[in-house]
Amino acid sequence: MKMKQMDQIEQMDQIEQMDQTGQKQTGQKQTGQKQTGQKQTGQKQAGQTGQIKQIYKKQASGPKRMAWMYRVYIAVFLLICLVPSAGLFFAGEEQASENREKAQFPVLSDENGINVHYLSRAGEWFEDHFALRNAWVSGYALLTGKGFGVSSQENVIVGTDGWLYYKDSLKDFQGSELMTRRQIFNVAHSMSMIQAFAKEHGVKFAFTIAPNKNSLYGENMPYYYQGYRTGKKNLDQLKAELETEGVHYVDLYGMLREEEQALHHLDQLYHKRDSHWNNEGAALAAGVVLSSLGQAHASYADREYEVRRDFAGDLDKMLYPSAVSLEEEIYYEPMPQFSYIGEVGSNFDPKISTSADGEGSLVMYRDSFGNALLPYMAEAFESAYFSRALPYYLPDLEEHKADALVIERAERFLPDMAGEVPYMEAPSVKAEELEEARAVGMTDLETAVQGDFVRITGKIPMESLKDHSRIYINVNTKDCYEAFPVSYKDGQEGFSMLLSKECLNETDNVYELYLSE
Repeated sequence: MKMKQMDQIEQMDQIEQMDQTGQKQTGQKQTGQKQTGQKQTGQKQAGQTGQIKQIYKKQASGPKRMAWMYRVYIAVFLLICLVPSAGLFFAGEEQASENREKAQFPVLSDENGINVHYLSRAGEWFEDHFALRNAWVSGYALLTGKGFGVSSQENVIVGTDGWLYYKDSLKDFQGSELMTRRQIFNVAHSMSMIQAFAKEHGVKFAFTIAPNKNSLYGENMPYYYQGYRTGKKNLDQLKAELETEGVHYVDLYGMLREEEQALHHLDQLYHKRDSHWNNEGAALAAGVVLSSLGQAHASYADREYEVRRDFAGDLDKMLYPSAVSLEEEIYYEPMPQFSYIGEVGSNFDPKISTSADGEGSLVMYRDSFGNALLPYMAEAFESAYFSRALPYYLPDLEEHKADALVIERAERFLPDMAGEVPYMEAPSVKAEELEEARAVGMTDLETAVQGDFVRITGKIPMESLKDHSRIYINVNTKDCYEAFPVSYKDGQEGFSMLLSKECLNETDNVYELYLSE
């Protein structure tokens, strides 16, 4: 390129010299009338050289213009790259919209010395807080979702006809990675033990499962997930085991399936762009649970209502944080009548107490599906206490003078329940129970003080355990208790029980493990 430009410059210099020569010749022709013809020839030659000079100037200006355009392109590119970080100084940090804990800004050093992970942690913080983050995320999600029909958010599935689904429910939808028969037993038997504890304290009990959205509206799941369905569900297996264990189970899946065949105020009982039921679905679910407890409650089947397009779904906010599409929601007139006790930010608060003109007292352990259930449940009781805390803290029954205990859990969390045990004192077992049980060894025995109680845990050899084996612990060869069964994340099985310190020696306690046949 440089060689070519130098050749062009040399040619222009030659033309300049020719031009000067022509002008000189033209002056000479003006002094003599005999040279008039030569003068006209010189003028003609000067005009031609001027045109050639303009052509070469245009050719020489091309590379300069291209170089200028390159500089502008690079400058714009650098400015765009600087927006996320430089924007922090002007717009401030922006919170990520995903349903997860956001990264915290790291410290360079602490009492342990220099933080060797400082740069990587700072990078994680920046990914969650850079300026205009939600706008960038929304733009990319709209491009992939609207253009290619796929989700840019790992926790969200983009379905058909505007439906969104929570990715955690995919295994349930396809029937993959089903719970083992032992895990199913663990959940059902743990509910049976909690029910027995409630009954012993004069408290009515009900356990219910909130179905995943794609369990009821799976037709809008993407086609590439439809072909891998096995037709098997943890929910179906657990329902049968709960019946065997005699647990008072409220089947919301069956009820909502039947209700889907009836006419409703909206086209469906779950939100299209949220992972939960709408107010109508929640009112129906609460009504069934309350009726199963024999609790008087208001009916919302024929109540006046208003439909407003003002609901922003959790999945929509995760996927399109700056481009949420509001959808319709039912608002009954009047809405459930109750009052919050103390300051409450939202129905998703970890612990909420309410009062109303109902009768009795309720303790309810629930998850996010309980957000919409809460008003309808609270209205039916004089006092109610709602908790999202895990493990379930059974002393709440005495503290709140409960007449009823309800445990609600989302379908997608059933595998987690196999590894969860409540904070509840282990029930004692008569010595006769051990006559039909067999003694086996245990591993990884651990004890931990928890207030006035001691938590005792251990693991059981898999070859010794049957699908429906109950677990008994003989303490110091004199007292026997039943422990809660536990399925560990590593695939092993074990037990956990809570004993009062009064039941144990200060030291040298002996624990013997027995399994029922």
